Amino acid sequence: MSWLMRPAAVLAWLGRQGTRAVALSLFAGLALPWLAALFKPAFAPSVFALLTLAFLRVDPAALRRRFRSPGLVLAGAAWMVVATPLICGFPLAALGFDRGLLIALILQAAAPPVVAASALAALMGLDAALALAVLTACAIATPATAAAFAALFLGSAMDLSPLALGLHLFALLAVAAGIAALVRRAAGQAWVARQAERIDGLSVIAMFIFAVAVMDGVVGQAVARPPLVLGFLALAFATSLILGATTTAVFWRAGRTVALTLALSAGLRNLGLMIAATGGRVPETTWLYIAMAQFPVYLLPHALKAALDRLNGHSKP
Repeated sequence: MSWLMRPAAVLAWLGRQGTRAVALSLFAGLALPWLAALFKPAFAPSVFALLTLAFLRVDPAALRRRFRSPGLVLAGAAWMVVATPLICGFPLAALGFDRGLLIALILQAAAPPVVAASALAALMGLDAALALAVLTACAIATPATAAAFAALFLGSAMDLSPLALGLHLFALLAVAAGIAALVRRAAGQAWVARQAERIDGLSVIAMFIFAVAVMDGVVGQAVARPPLVLGFLALAFATSLILGATTTAVFWRAGRTVALTLALSAGLRNLGLMIAATGGRVPETTWLYIAMAQFPVYLLPHALKAALDRLNGHSKP
């Protein structure tokens, strides 16, 4: 039987494609607007699926080893979900941004890293265990911290109350982690480890659905208001790069690998999770910025990997 006829083989192949396949999904959403509109209702379920699969890929033993010396993990998490929104929130609130853009930027500053942070760190030769541990700590803290900063900086700007946002975030994360724990308990960690490529393949499918769905309406906006779309795209790249560069500077004394690992996590935030927690009850401009913010998430790691490969090559004797 051809491998094309075997779902497990197809999933394993998809899992090996990683971010390359996902990056193409952004452009698929732009090239096929009808597909983006079709997938839009699947936006929140795809985010939930990604969370569940990410928790399933967590190696509890590796996580426990990293948390035996929790100082760096807690410092990184505190920087991302407490210090960053606190530092960014006051100037953003004072600048008089459009309501939808302000919501997007505050949620971005308060969001945990993307669920693929650990895999991206491994791809780039950085500290994947640190990225995973910081992501876990941020996920635990985010329901409370995001609710607090939404109340502080957004108030009535959101249609959803900060308390409801926090509760929805907690429910999404807790249920996803619970399902992953039940699967791991029933099947065993050894079985989960053997299915790594297939789980990654399912993640690629979920990320494809998410990335296509979030592009719904972008083409129409680009035709109607090209300066706005290009401005949001430039702002999304600038925000990711500034968050990453600032984090690198803050943690540089801990070593280059640590600083760059935390910079990767800080620069690539899980805005999809935040919007899923609102049930999509955000202004149109928030959706547009969320769509633009996916481009740095999916494209910057490739550019940064090339830069690191060049830097490491030059540093060799």
